[in-house]
Amino acid sequence: MKQNVPGSNPGMVDNELDIRGLFRTLWQGKLWIVGLAVLFAAIAFIYTFFAKQEWSANAITDRPTVNMMGGYYSQQQFLRNLDAKANMVSVDQPSVMDEAYKEFIMQLSAYDTRRDFWLQTDYYKQRQVGNSKIDAALLDELVDNIQFSAGDATRNISDSVKLIAETAADANNLLRQYVAFASQRAASHLNEELTGAWAARTIQMKAQVKRQEAVAQSIFDRKVHSVEQALKIAQQQNIAKSETEVPADELPDSEMFMLGRPMLQARLESLQAVGPSYSIDYDQNRAMLSTLNVGPTLDARFQTYRYLRTPEEPVKRDSPRRAFLMIMWGMVGALIGAGVALARRPKYL
Repeated sequence: MKQNVPGSNPGMVDNELDIRGLFRTLWQGKLWIVGLAVLFAAIAFIYTFFAKQEWSANAITDRPTVNMMGGYYSQQQFLRNLDAKANMVSVDQPSVMDEAYKEFIMQLSAYDTRRDFWLQTDYYKQRQVGNSKIDAALLDELVDNIQFSAGDATRNISDSVKLIAETAADANNLLRQYVAFASQRAASHLNEELTGAWAARTIQMKAQVKRQEAVAQSIFDRKVHSVEQALKIAQQQNIAKSETEVPADELPDSEMFMLGRPMLQARLESLQAVGPSYSIDYDQNRAMLSTLNVGPTLDARFQTYRYLRTPEEPVKRDSPRRAFLMIMWGMVGALIGAGVALARRPKYL
């Protein structure tokens, strides 16, 4: 690129880009370029030994199977059958496994679960310095080191969780401990809900049985009263034998005295001996109440998840990335060396 200036010496050229001269200058300063590139790469290499390391372990989870839930499944299903019989729930309700896994995911992604987990680990206790502000900042950093990613059924992506630690072994062990910790908290909440629901169903069943007993007793008292009144009238009328051909069960209460004293007396004694009569529903409710009175058998450690990818020790470090840092800072050193070489080039008038 050349530009002639009017009135100047034709042999002089301004604004000329001398590519050959540029490369000659860079070649003459090659020691600066190579030396600074190697120096910066070496500094980056040494830095990776002292920088804080980050290793991440990953796990993928899904809802548990029936046998993983132990006795919780059968007891929760028992309560559901009671509700279905009483028409208290819809038929399309989610399964017991879905509800348990939903609670597990809620605990797995909750801030309080992550915070409480770190507070009880030796990993956090060993890094405390005794300063409340520094320890609080460390705890917040550790909480952020557990990252939950929700799944997407439309894209066939399952729920996953990642934990970052300073060593590969710590990342693997801590992630396994955290998943188990979240599952235990979920199981504890589910057991509390089961206990509360069990107590509520027990109260409801007691009230229902008591109501059925009151209705049956009321019907029994009415029958006894009717027979007693009919017997009293038969005695007043001196009716010693039945004076009607209508079956006793079809006679209205007002004409029952026509059965005569012997039959009415036998009927009264039979009623008093047998007592109130109950339907089959009453017997079923009594059996259910006997089961409910025993109370639920809680399993504190049933599993609310299953692994689709079990945590393992990572083989690649997340940070610092040694090769990347050496290449990047080597290029920076080379550029600085090129600048030094250009700055030291001879000046020609």
